[in-house]
Amino acid sequence: MNIYSSASKYNNPRASVVTIGTFDGVHIGHNAILNRLITTAKNEDLDSVVLTFFPHPRMVLQTDSSIKLINTIDERKDLMNKTGLDHLIIHPFTKAFSRLTALEFVKDILVHKLNIKKIVIGYDHRFGRNRNADIEDLKKFGLTYDFEVEEISAQELDDVAVSSTKIRNALKVGDIQTANTYLGYPFMLSGTVVKGKAIGRTIQYPTANLELSEDYKLVPKNGVYLVKAIIDAKTVYGLTNIGTNPTAGGTTKTIETYFLNFSDDLYEKRLQIEFLTHIRDEETFKSMDALKKAIQRDEYFARNFLKNYE
Repeated sequence: MNIYSSASKYNNPRASVVTIGTFDGVHIGHNAILNRLITTAKNEDLDSVVLTFFPHPRMVLQTDSSIKLINTIDERKDLMNKTGLDHLIIHPFTKAFSRLTALEFVKDILVHKLNIKKIVIGYDHRFGRNRNADIEDLKKFGLTYDFEVEEISAQELDDVAVSSTKIRNALKVGDIQTANTYLGYPFMLSGTVVKGKAIGRTIQYPTANLELSEDYKLVPKNGVYLVKAIIDAKTVYGLTNIGTNPTAGGTTKTIETYFLNFSDDLYEKRLQIEFLTHIRDEETFKSMDALKKAIQRDEYFARNFLKNYE
């Protein structure tokens, strides 16, 4: 898959079939649309192209937007790469871009830059300045500029919307298994391991403190989770605590992982953890000894869970 940082960087003489969207989550609903796009491309000897945007339009157009996304842009790239897509264009979304008229968008980007011959798009898609053009306008442009418009049905779009909503809602309540079912893969967090307060070491449970690179990333509900990571080409499992460490008097949210059967130094390493299941909610214990016993119970649960995993 080829990745481009804007439509202007796309320079491919082959005709294309295009779809447009944010594709946050790249979940099972999205994959149905992407499979349709890729199959169409193969059947009609076209290149498959996804035109997506970053930052998310709401981040740019709504200054008070507190939107949280299922994927970071790097995660979205990796997930798209697994689909068989030919080209991914991540176009910068700016206020100036949002002011393009529908005609300018179609003529300058879809036709002249992407060499479009077909577009697979939702029946309710709106585009252009103030989103004042719809799919009927797009069909008229298709007649003028010789490209076909294939509608994605209300049912298919509903599947996408339902999946996205269920994933976000599930993560907000710590329901990892539901989120993973709709994603079609384990939910992940990515970041750099930084030095923490080393509280875990005092109770023989040293942790890797993960600092997220992007503040727009959705983080699951506070609690303890069983996770998986690939470290030095090896699969490692661990217990991740999301929360403020109330037993130790903490007030700042952290993401800390105690890895089972692994003790190497991870400071400053880039790490991605995949969430397998929720173990328990965050609790305040009467003492550090009580906290240690709770972690021992978490570890016992995790090791039993893993006996039946994969």
